[in-house]
Amino acid sequence: MEHQKRGNLTLVTHFILLGFQDLKNLQILLFLGFLLIYIVTIAGNFLIAVVVVTDQHLHTPMYFFLGNLSCLEICYSSTLIPVMLETLLRNGKTISFSSCFLQLFFFGYCLGAECYLLSVMSYDRYLAICKPLHYGMTMSTTKCIQLAAVSWINGLIGISIIMVLMLQLTYCGPNEIDHYFCDTVPLKKLSCSDTGLVECVNLILLFVYTMPPFLVTCMSYVFIIMAIVRISSTTGRQKAFSTCSSHLIVVSTYYGSLMTVYLLPNSSTLNKAFSLLYTILPPLVNPLIYSLRNKEVNQALRQAQSKLVNLRIFHSVLAYLVNAKEK
Repeated sequence: MEHQKRGNLTLVTHFILLGFQDLKNLQILLFLGFLLIYIVTIAGNFLIAVVVVTDQHLHTPMYFFLGNLSCLEICYSSTLIPVMLETLLRNGKTISFSSCFLQLFFFGYCLGAECYLLSVMSYDRYLAICKPLHYGMTMSTTKCIQLAAVSWINGLIGISIIMVLMLQLTYCGPNEIDHYFCDTVPLKKLSCSDTGLVECVNLILLFVYTMPPFLVTCMSYVFIIMAIVRISSTTGRQKAFSTCSSHLIVVSTYYGSLMTVYLLPNSSTLNKAFSLLYTILPPLVNPLIYSLRNKEVNQALRQAQSKLVNLRIFHSVLAYLVNAKEK
């Protein structure tokens, strides 16, 4: 362990992420499982983002927010899972003080932005389904950009406040973090200074960043479901209910596990289990729920695949003609 002396205090300069050392017999299985999840998550979200940008038919408010969500999920997963994989592979990972807080910054930034972006997306669907005559006027291009910007800026504001307070704490004791990433809960336990202010502000921000977005999302889907009930087609109702129920399950799991971790921070094992639900699950399933099950997105993907196949055929023919000419 490396330390730096300041007066009579010995300050920690490195932390050790213990990850899932209490599951040593499952380390290889967990590594392979999380590696597969990471590959699928990045591939799915990257595919959605590329299709939304390149296909003119998807340049609508709904897919604009989907593109933002996909970019956010890529950043979110890439901040956490590679470090987790290295921790599993090495049975623990040494991380510098600055790298640990850098990970905390990007994690908190993505977390705060996603909370508000999910509520913006649910509000967009509410307007599209329940207020179709006013939808085009309300969700203009400028309005969409403003709503997306507010989500990203909110994430930045929240984590900036937390970072300022966390960096004022003194870390002079143990340097082992019983978690798979640098988060406020395990880091506060390692501080040898008073964490009362940090805990108070953390609680306030938890409420601000979870309850309003969660209530907006729930209210939006209550009105959406009421509108769906009035649909005459049984098939249409079933399809709409399927999408809404899938979204609500993921959102409820996301917010519920998030609040559990930060309101009940006593059990590290419980924290790690619930943390997986709001850090690993949403980036994996959101593309499936919002996009890959969507008819327009599937059509855009098929068109992109067809163009790619035609491009390969063209290059193959061109290469054949060039070789034939040389001979």
